[in-house]
Amino acid sequence: MTHDVGQELGGLVATAHRIREAIESVIEGKGDVVRLTLTVMLAEGHLLIEDVPGVGKTMLAKALARSIDCPVRRVQFTPDLLPSDITGVSAFNQQSREFEFKPGPVFANIVVGDEINRASPKTQSALLECMEEHQVTVDGTTYRLDTPFMVIATQNPIEMEGTYPLPEAQRDRFTARIAMGYPEPAAELEMLDVHGASSPLDKLQPVATTAEVRALIDAVRAVYVSQPIKRYAIDLVAATRQTRDLRLGASPRATLHLVRAARAHAALSGRDYVIPDDLQDLAVPVLAHRLLPSLEAQGQRLRPEHVMADLLRRVPVPESRERGAGGAAPR
Repeated sequence: MTHDVGQELGGLVATAHRIREAIESVIEGKGDVVRLTLTVMLAEGHLLIEDVPGVGKTMLAKALARSIDCPVRRVQFTPDLLPSDITGVSAFNQQSREFEFKPGPVFANIVVGDEINRASPKTQSALLECMEEHQVTVDGTTYRLDTPFMVIATQNPIEMEGTYPLPEAQRDRFTARIAMGYPEPAAELEMLDVHGASSPLDKLQPVATTAEVRALIDAVRAVYVSQPIKRYAIDLVAATRQTRDLRLGASPRATLHLVRAARAHAALSGRDYVIPDDLQDLAVPVLAHRLLPSLEAQGQRLRPEHVMADLLRRVPVPESRERGAGGAAPR
């Protein structure tokens, strides 16, 4: 590791640690969830948080947003929400006698979409172009979105009443999906003490600037990925397309997201190179939400997470003695 790269990663880890501590002052006992959230942000991705109501999905999104001094907008998805309510609309100005574009809430660095699966599919699809191309097209005019741009969407399980399942194309835009899960009893007891009088969000102050986050993203882009690691990522994704337990495997976009997230995961660990462990730690949250189980797997109550965990055990891991595969990046 060169001195300059070492300094960059040292600064990255320190800044990410400040953000992580700020979030954990609000979200107790969810260190792994917070780390994955930061990983997705530094990978220039988007995060889908899926769980039952009341476990802190929106609180996590708001805590990340408040930890960074940048524009943040929140959208409450409802069945009557229109696409223009998200992207913006051209309105006629009576004084200038011209149409003016009124930007929607998507024009922010962090967009919190609360209960995204309560909106109609037409409104959900308004986010597709924004998430993939970081731009918005309204009335034939294209507007660029600032960097960083991250969508953090929460949703309740589709079994719950009044929800619209996200289509495959929409789920594929999200880099990772996480479930908050119920807190441990000790963390829940602490939550009663801390949240009883007031919300800790009210006291949360920004600990990083937009410029610092951009620098972190640039540092993550420079993390080295060897050819054996790239082949391993491709093998993992290809395995989802070949197993009989799945009727829909992961897309090429999923491979790209997996490698990007692995770079961020490595950087947060203080490394300027990716190792197989990075891919293995991220394979389930990055790939599972894109997979559809076969009818036979559904009959056996096999979830995509279980299938992905089984594939991780079966796909050969690169030899660590290969140059840059598992031990070090080339100098």
